[in-house]
Amino acid sequence: MPHLPLASFLQWGLRPSRGLPRSRTLSTQSQPYGSPISQRNREAKQKRLREKQVVLEAGLARKNKSPAESRKAWTPKEIVLYEIPTELGEKKDVSQPLPPAYSPRYVEAAWYPWWVREGFFKPEYQIRLPQATGETFSMCIPPPNVTGSLHIGHALTVAIQDALVRWHRMRGDQVLWVPGSDHAGIATQAVVEKQLWKERGVRRHDLSREDFLQEVWKWKEEKGGEICEQLRALGASLDWDRECFTMDAGSSVAVTEAFVRLHKAGLLYRSQQLVNWSCSLRSAISDIEVESRSLPGHTELRLPGCPTPVSFGLLVSVAFPVDGEPDAEVVIGTTRPETLPGDVAVAVHPDDTRYTHLHGRQLRHPLTGQLLPLITDPAVQPHMGTGAVKVTPAHSPADAELGSRHGLSPLSVIAEDGTMTSVCGDWLQGLHRFAAREKIVSVLRERGLFRGLQDHPMVLPICSRSGDVVEYLLKSQWFVRCREMGEQAAQAVESGALELSPSFHQKNWRHWFSHIGDWCISRQLWWGHQIPAYLVVEEPGKGHREDCWVVGRTEAEARELAAELTGRPEAELTLQRDPDVLDTWFSSALFPFSALGWPHQTPDLSRFYPLSLLETGSDLLLFWVGRMVMLGTQLTGQLPFNKVLLHSMVRDRQGRKMSKSLGNVLDPRDIIRGVELQVLQEKLRDGNLDPAELAIATAAQRKDFPHGIPECGTDALRFALCSHGALAGDLHLSVSEVLSSRHFCNKIWNALRFILNVLGEKFTPQPAEELSPSTPMDSWILSRLAHTTRECERGFLTQELPLATHALHHFWLHSLCDVYLEAVKPGLSHRPCPAGPPQVLFSCADIGLRLLAPLMPFLAEELWQRLPPRPGRLPAPSISVAPYPSASSLEHWHQPELERRFSRVQEAVQALRALQATYQLTKARPRVLLQSSEPGEQGAFEAFLEPLGTLGRCGAVGLLPADTAAPSGWAQASVGDTVQVYMELQGLVDPEAHLPLLAARRHKLQKQFDGLIARTPSEKEAETQRQQRLSSIQLELTKLDKAASHLQQLMDVPPSPREP
Repeated sequence: MPHLPLASFLQWGLRPSRGLPRSRTLSTQSQPYGSPISQRNREAKQKRLREKQVVLEAGLARKNKSPAESRKAWTPKEIVLYEIPTELGEKKDVSQPLPPAYSPRYVEAAWYPWWVREGFFKPEYQIRLPQATGETFSMCIPPPNVTGSLHIGHALTVAIQDALVRWHRMRGDQVLWVPGSDHAGIATQAVVEKQLWKERGVRRHDLSREDFLQEVWKWKEEKGGEICEQLRALGASLDWDRECFTMDAGSSVAVTEAFVRLHKAGLLYRSQQLVNWSCSLRSAISDIEVESRSLPGHTELRLPGCPTPVSFGLLVSVAFPVDGEPDAEVVIGTTRPETLPGDVAVAVHPDDTRYTHLHGRQLRHPLTGQLLPLITDPAVQPHMGTGAVKVTPAHSPADAELGSRHGLSPLSVIAEDGTMTSVCGDWLQGLHRFAAREKIVSVLRERGLFRGLQDHPMVLPICSRSGDVVEYLLKSQWFVRCREMGEQAAQAVESGALELSPSFHQKNWRHWFSHIGDWCISRQLWWGHQIPAYLVVEEPGKGHREDCWVVGRTEAEARELAAELTGRPEAELTLQRDPDVLDTWFSSALFPFSALGWPHQTPDLSRFYPLSLLETGSDLLLFWVGRMVMLGTQLTGQLPFNKVLLHSMVRDRQGRKMSKSLGNVLDPRDIIRGVELQVLQEKLRDGNLDPAELAIATAAQRKDFPHGIPECGTDALRFALCSHGALAGDLHLSVSEVLSSRHFCNKIWNALRFILNVLGEKFTPQPAEELSPSTPMDSWILSRLAHTTRECERGFLTQELPLATHALHHFWLHSLCDVYLEAVKPGLSHRPCPAGPPQVLFSCADIGLRLLAPLMPFLAEELWQRLPPRPGRLPAPSISVAPYPSASSLEHWHQPELERRFSRVQEAVQALRALQATYQLTKARPRVLLQSSEPGEQGAFEAFLEPLGTLGRCGAVGLLPADTAAPSGWAQASVGDTVQVYMELQGLVDPEAHLPLLAARRHKLQKQFDGLIARTPSEKEAETQRQQRLSSIQLELTKLDKAASHLQQLMDVPPSPREP
């Protein structure tokens, strides 16, 4: 039966006191590890009694609580602080005894600055390690946006990457993990503009470009440091001396060089095309910044710049009269009547018989009266609406393609600011496009050309940065030709040169690159890399020529090129630099090699490029990973990495995407340190949410975290995040899951306190290769340790971290704590203490902590530093650079057959404990007999009789020959098909007193069973749970009936004397 941590039952069942618990400073007064056992037992017993009392009280209180409230309550833990004076960067003092209970703040104090100062995270240090392999492992962190703080999605990335990096470092590889952050052009500019308006009542255009950029740099210096502090809190073992920012000098050189090279290669050009346009930001935006919002029908939305809600999801039917036929018309439907002034044709399908007679005819525009052609095109869907569509090439990508096929000139009727242009006439010019919509519909009604209004499901493109509706506008911009580079990227995956993991992402990769269009990289912003392109300004009176643009690394280089193109002297030329900046994704696509010094041939670039691995969220596969592959291959001649590891999206417990406006975006530090609800709400109020979003977010926080968030610690958060597999779909993370991992940390903590107590101060470890187990239990735990090492190695080699987390959880919690420690405790209390188990315990602690270190670096370091060093070798200064255990070196411990035999012993222990629970034998130690019908099994049990008795909380344990009759009146349980367990009841249970108790329990269970049977089957998941519960109750009823039968036998048979 799998072990369920106590947290899964109790973590939300106990209400905390008001506020977070007060911290307690650990006394620095020296105490021996081995305080008197009786005193410890009394303290532990009193603690258990207090916990039981709290649980009982909480159980009563839960009856008066709503399910949501009881689920989210938690028990505050005492906080212990490390307050031994330690200079920043000095090694932590571990000479004092461990605190009685695990406290994350105590454990995580002081270690990180010491790791950084000692240079453990630098590749230059790692080449000196004794276990150095000579191989390299390099990664870059996906540069988080500098717009604020990291959230749980970033924490997942950091947890996975840091675990892999730490494993490679301990393995002996020369590791480089480059930190960096992204300047996030649109997002940063929008945040700073909001802040300027909120604090000073100033708009961006009220300042000069230089003054505004100074404000952005000031904001970046304040916020950029917060991201670095979060990364340190998460334990990210980054090489901070190589930190990059996508707007620093090195990145600027790389961006300019990339632009120039792509332009020379003919892969970058300027053209007038349709782009995604945000009227609020007055800039083009990328596809990833466009959110597609599905509307079921008529929906009113509040939009920036609109004083009243705007209606969407309505289909307006409009008549286009046929020229020359007074009673003939073609009716079209549109959800965007404001674009009617930009219509240049009406299109129908060539095979649509309803319009065959009108082929080649002309229609009158319902607003302007101009003649428009009725054209035929197979792209028109005849079964949709009336089968006739208006063609607006300047404001629809589909219409732009259709218009291009038929040689139609586009007509732009919406300006950059979202108002109507002069092309629309005086009656509409300058009106907001949604105000113009109402006026146009009113005019259609007046002219008798309005044919109806109906609900219509639609998908509305929304700018994720501003909340405004995205418009498609014709703009002269810079574009990257992507088809040729995209084919190379697709071929890299097809050929196996580039591996995508999990492999199901290959389908999206192929589809995206087979349909890829050219990439608009111009942004009408001030914050970002200004485009290194210059317009050659013509002198007045020279007549109009096509714009002449030149590209150069500097203005001088551009002027030289302009002189060659125009044949005019450089001194006579006037150049005007493009005021636009580059799309943020352009500089991000260069990050794997620009962070290593490209375009210069630096030692880092030679040694660590291509990167060994790119790990990131699956949502960035196309917009970031795809572009890195395209530009990296083009500019460096090789793939920027050979493997891409993609993790799932992090969602909240309800399955919702993390969003500031929903109030479910959590700072990882709030889970690490704990936070009160009041502080969470203050953070929301200090943000840039508008009043409506703020109200929704604060209400959501009050519902999800009514008592705040408990302190869980970094190690617990990392372990919980790494426990989710990439194939498991979106990650629905709850704080309760992280809290469960904290309980796991506490279990490890207590195990090490026990082990250190057993070892004492004079213990000398044996070399691992010389350790020889002296008992079957020692052999079993070492076999489990070897198995765990193999599973961890497999998990890290395949980059499937859940394999490692599951193996470690099972080893520490079940194999070591629940079984081995409990089995050897009685023997360890003997004096003198046997030599075997302490040596085994040391190896379990040493190897187990090193296995754990990549996932729980702080806890592993704190505990490992307190272990005595092995003789004859210089110990590693830190567990972060200690050798990672090798499966091959421990293979001689692995005994699968022994583990299989002991699993039968564990089944017998479970059966015994179930019998004791049935007969409520809490203190008695009954005699037990085991009987097997398989001759070979007798020997397996015989080797483990002593630990079986200890774990089964029994008295004497013996073996009953296969041909011997079962003892009369003893309780009996089956262990599989071949083994029977018998437990003595005579003298331990009063049948007359116990039978009524069993009957009462049976009556209660039967009532529950009957109620479940009578319940109407519901949804599939609920029905499955009902059937499982029925099976469980049926099994319990069978046990109770069997127990009652045994007790009845005891009443009928005279007692026999017990053996001494």
